[in-house]
Amino acid sequence: MDDNYIIGRQPILDRNERLYGYELLFRSTDVNEADIQDAGRATANVIINTLASFGIAELLGGRKGFINVDEDMLMDEVLELLPQEHIVIELLESISPSPELLERCLALKEAGFCLALDDHEYCPSFTELYAIVDIVKIDLFQTPLESLPEIIACLRRHPCKLLAEKVESSEQFVACHALGFDYFQGYYFARPDIIKKKKMDEDAMTLLKLMRLLSDDAGIEIIEQAFRESPALTYKLLMLVNSVAFGHRTKIQGVRHAIAMTGRLQIKRWVQLALFAADGDDNFDHPLVDMAATRAGLMEQLAFVHPGLQFDGESPDRAFMTGILSLMESIYDVAVEDIISNLNLNEDVAAALVDREGPYGTLLRVMEHLEDLDMRSASAELVSIGINPSTLAEIQLHAYNWRKSG
Repeated sequence: MDDNYIIGRQPILDRNERLYGYELLFRSTDVNEADIQDAGRATANVIINTLASFGIAELLGGRKGFINVDEDMLMDEVLELLPQEHIVIELLESISPSPELLERCLALKEAGFCLALDDHEYCPSFTELYAIVDIVKIDLFQTPLESLPEIIACLRRHPCKLLAEKVESSEQFVACHALGFDYFQGYYFARPDIIKKKKMDEDAMTLLKLMRLLSDDAGIEIIEQAFRESPALTYKLLMLVNSVAFGHRTKIQGVRHAIAMTGRLQIKRWVQLALFAADGDDNFDHPLVDMAATRAGLMEQLAFVHPGLQFDGESPDRAFMTGILSLMESIYDVAVEDIISNLNLNEDVAAALVDREGPYGTLLRVMEHLEDLDMRSASAELVSIGINPSTLAEIQLHAYNWRKSG
């Protein structure tokens, strides 16, 4: 992989708020470089040096990956190296619908690629292109909500689907959902209003209890007994463990079998992730589950190379747990101090969760910068603790794909 770049993923959800895919965004890891201005050059570098042999199915978890291309890149044969079943070619707003471009788009469609228009503003001169592309993305920063009905009416004359981009609040999601948008992009799902946060119910409290038992290396009989207190929770956990993402060939029949097959550490992690599954969620299509898993996985990998943590055998697990618990406030109306008390957390983990301090706090800040695609700040944090930012690229797949390692 090119050491100068890291791939960021921004989630794209369907109308049921399930993960449909990700926009793949390429950023420099060099703290001395300005943000990438030449999107086409960045994309070309990553496609040529990375994506063609990167294990893109693992990077995307079987979902669609949206990749920005300018007109020059669109015409480049290197695009055809990519697996068309996974890739949506996203045409930047700088393109113009020339006969040559229309011909190229038709050829890519015939080859099996999906096409999208990025940051698009409706224009009659694009009529022929509207008949070809699969998705039109509308940027809510550029397009006021009140002007959307007229734009949508024009675009609905064509077979393309509509994606609302930069959805930053639940209110925007609801408004765009009512207008009939098919897909939604943005981190609004991780910033719910306070009134929408859930109280800690009995199942959630049982999960916290299980987390503590697993951390304390409790016996299998005690762990099984905790599960028996909530049959519904047992069912949900077994559904998660048996999901496609987990990669087991043999169906797991019970808690004891699950621990024997996957190991205590992996079960502990599934218990942690189950805290994020909303009522009725039995898989990993929920965006908060995916976000928590990725944040925790990358923090764990960074702990292996952190100069102050790498010789502490407990640090990867603590880093992982810090990542998971740092998103608890997104779904539960519970004070972080209460979580710390219930789990009897390590002091360094507690300091990270409360004040973003200490070694795990630094790793948590790195993750928050990465999720905001602020590579400059993330790189500066890493350099300050003696981690080369280029290691992000090397360990990225482990973070995105840890759930298949069991």
